[in-house]
Amino acid sequence: MANLKEIRNRIVSVSSTMQITSAMKMVSAAKLKKAQDAITAMRPYANKLTELIQNLSGSLDGEGQNPYTAQRTEEKILIIAITSNRGLCGAFNTNVIKETLRLAKEDYAHKTVEVMGIGKKGGDILSKTLPIKSRHDAIFEDLNFGNTAEIALQAMQAFAEGQYDKVLVVYNQFKNAATQIVTTEQFLPIVAHANSTQKAAADYIYEPSQAAIVDELLPKSLKTQLYKAIRDSFASEHGARMTAMHKATDNATDLRDQLKLTYNKARQAAITNEILEIVGGAEALNN
Repeated sequence: MANLKEIRNRIVSVSSTMQITSAMKMVSAAKLKKAQDAITAMRPYANKLTELIQNLSGSLDGEGQNPYTAQRTEEKILIIAITSNRGLCGAFNTNVIKETLRLAKEDYAHKTVEVMGIGKKGGDILSKTLPIKSRHDAIFEDLNFGNTAEIALQAMQAFAEGQYDKVLVVYNQFKNAATQIVTTEQFLPIVAHANSTQKAAADYIYEPSQAAIVDELLPKSLKTQLYKAIRDSFASEHGARMTAMHKATDNATDLRDQLKLTYNKARQAAITNEILEIVGGAEALNN
């Protein structure tokens, strides 16, 4: 009977876990809808603005007219790694951490690499291996363009001052609730569009001047680009957590059913043994 009690306790424990994972799945599903709508509405604007800036900056006459387009020998690299503050979201954080470490150890193995951490999970693990320039774990408590712009401005100023020769952003790009794509984007310097070297690639009318427009729009474009990446990661986090909790709930349900079957078999065996003992005792008395 001790075995039956142990199985009953496991059934109760698994049932409690199943209720928790099911509740977390519903919460993530509710948050995902809002986050998905936000990134879906923002992505076309951000992509078009980035394309416009690449065309304009690539077709400027002369070099070094803007500090954010300066091409330098890549010796000091800053990686902005965007993860989450909470776990229980599958391989969401692990994929970003692995890609960041791969960049540091393979692509930029002989360079000086530092990390700007956005999200507690990534910052805690990466700080054990790579030098951390700064951490911004509280950004998800009040995610808006203003707070994100301050982070982008720090990276932009560090690049303009020559502290870094290249700035990369590593994050999970949202595709759907079940799929998140680990993406590495070059944040700085601004890379000219492939067609922007041709003057006729895009026909624009500039007022007051092309250089003035680039100087005005380029910082806004960079801030928007980082905000889009964080928004993408935020939506991906809820999608990954909803999927992970859905799988956890299914696994808990299967385990509970197996435990119930095991319990019923053990209980039936115990009852059968008791009946056999009673019958054997009665026959012994009759003899």
